[in-house]
Amino acid sequence: MRKIGIVFLTFFLVLGCSNDDNGGNEDGGEQGVDRSANLLSTGDSANDLLANDNFSILQIEIAFVEGFRPSDGAIGQFVQFIRSNSFKTDIRLNFLELPSPNEETLTLQEIVNLENENRTQYNNGETLAIYIYFADAPADSDDEEEGLVTLGAVYRNTSMVIYESTIRNLADTSILISDTDIEIATLTHEFGHLFGLVNLGSPAVNDHEDPDAANHCNVPGCLMQAQLEFGATMMGMLESNMTSRGVAIPVLDHECILDIQANGAR
Repeated sequence: MRKIGIVFLTFFLVLGCSNDDNGGNEDGGEQGVDRSANLLSTGDSANDLLANDNFSILQIEIAFVEGFRPSDGAIGQFVQFIRSNSFKTDIRLNFLELPSPNEETLTLQEIVNLENENRTQYNNGETLAIYIYFADAPADSDDEEEGLVTLGAVYRNTSMVIYESTIRNLADTSILISDTDIEIATLTHEFGHLFGLVNLGSPAVNDHEDPDAANHCNVPGCLMQAQLEFGATMMGMLESNMTSRGVAIPVLDHECILDIQANGAR
């Protein structure tokens, strides 16, 4: 098996979104649609995602390029992750099939633009809306010569991208790890950042932020470890978690659970 490095589950902050980026209206949306609450920085909606004080309904829009829909198994376990770690019980999914943008790679700004053009679900009343885009092209930051690739990113308080084509290529290098395994690990790690981990909207109760990797956990085996960002280590961790039932995906450690509980989690 060739060694693959991964910038796994990288997150970005989109700050100071201009009107041009957001569609030209003051609220960043089409006429009559207020998008402003969905154009904040990563982690700004952590409490709203964890608790039910302001939003009792979680609407997840899963946008995917034709042919790159995520597996039902991954989405099912992703929803269970949210239920297990928050008070959100009314979780609704809508799937939005989109044509390919026909790009060899995608910049973060291009992903933002695609969201502005295609997203249909925004916060409304008691509904908090999340947008996840499954792309058919890799990140433009990937370095194939170095074997460094990106699997996913969060870039706003309710926005994520999953590089599905990259996930499938990675899974093809292993006879033990499936597309679904990597999809689950990617989705749950990224959503951990939307939950505000680590020190990204949910302050740490005890110091456990990795000094060498901002907003990641330093507890061995935790889902929020930056160690999961690199190919050989991440794949090795998943393979070491093999059981008779398959791969045991890493979960949030005690310190991360304390952090989100202090910010309204179950």
